[in-house]
Amino acid sequence: MKYNGIDLNSEISISGITYSSAVDGVGFRDVLFVNYCPHHCDGCHNPETWDKANGRIVTLQSVYEDLTKSGLTNITFSGGEPFEQARELAFLAKYIRENHGKNFWVYSGYTFEQIIADPEKKVLLEQCDVLVDGRFEKNNRQQNMRFRGSLNQRIIDIKKSLETGEVVLYDLDW
Repeated sequence: MKYNGIDLNSEISISGITYSSAVDGVGFRDVLFVNYCPHHCDGCHNPETWDKANGRIVTLQSVYEDLTKSGLTNITFSGGEPFEQARELAFLAKYIRENHGKNFWVYSGYTFEQIIADPEKKVLLEQCDVLVDGRFEKNNRQQNMRFRGSLNQRIIDIKKSLETGEVVLYDLDW
């Protein structure tokens, strides 16, 4: 299978994978931390991902194998900035969803509006379920917030937002 010119032999730069996280989206999730971020937010939780030279280049095949070996967890893309490798991650999400039915959250320093305005970035958005958008703002940090680091960040239901053409927040009241 190829999607937007990408296949399992394509490469991606990652920082690492965390398994069974309970803080990066609803339920237990395996989290792929991609490498490289242009935002450089003050107080960033993962500043080692800013520099392109710090990443580990791997094939999508190896990431696929790592993210699907559990079978029990859904998946989150974090970073770094996932939308800087949008085509590769869009392929990976589509392939995993078709073969394993996983749910995808994605964290980004870009806003929903910035992402949908960029066709290269929108391909990833269309393959995910929930977006946590906006740069981390140290002065808007608050303790014990669910699934986000600062008050300006929104937790967005991607499918509903794309259908309505406006941001629809994800319902965390469960």
